[in-house]
Amino acid sequence: MLEIKNLSKTYGGHPALSDVTLRAGEGEVFGLLGPNGAGKTTLLRVVATLLAPTSGTVRVAGHDTRREPEAVRRSVGVVNGGMGLPARLTGREVLRSFAGLYGLGRAQADARIEELDGALELGRTLDTRAGDYSTGMAQKVVIARAVIHDPPVLILDEAASGLDIFARRALLDFVLAARRPGRLTLYSTHVMSEAEEVCDRVAILHRGEVVTVGPVAGILSRTGERTLERAFFALVREQAGAREAEVVRAP
Repeated sequence: MLEIKNLSKTYGGHPALSDVTLRAGEGEVFGLLGPNGAGKTTLLRVVATLLAPTSGTVRVAGHDTRREPEAVRRSVGVVNGGMGLPARLTGREVLRSFAGLYGLGRAQADARIEELDGALELGRTLDTRAGDYSTGMAQKVVIARAVIHDPPVLILDEAASGLDIFARRALLDFVLAARRPGRLTLYSTHVMSEAEEVCDRVAILHRGEVVTVGPVAGILSRTGERTLERAFFALVREQAGAREAEVVRAP
């Protein structure tokens, strides 16, 4: 579902991503973990064709992001923490509009909206104008909008940011329910407890580089830590120590 080879992205001579190589398959919830500035959002923007890589290749659902950007865009749904909605439209109107953009007829759209209502507990958001939404209500509709066309790859970039406990629970349950053959969910967060709950495997990023990739249980076992957050700090310290050793060995 996702194949990234030697991906680098540079802004004004400063590397945001450095030689990143990752693979993720169908049926997975794959986490991208790290602090703000680690490169998570840059990586996901490249995957979604919103940014061009400086070097390297990315394939999404079998399509190359440079050669087949339109096919990639049809294959993904994207949610981040800052997406807005037209204030004068109801949730149902927003979803019907986007369904039409993806070629769904009215009957198909309404059936899909009903399905998403059950999955995300949209409730009264469907017939309330977006200008009257709470943050949680708005984010549920944003997620429904992203998956209205049932894409094989869902990108969630800090999607739980700012949500109250009920909306966050609905989001995490939706992510867990989306784990099935033919689907891949990319879940980016700096909240390690979320990743521990929903992710099958994770890639830990720090300063644009991949520190490690693997199942959560394997990372905890390797580091001897009880939580992913503690494991993250242990791995970052290990990486820093290795770099210092390289500097000492350099002529």
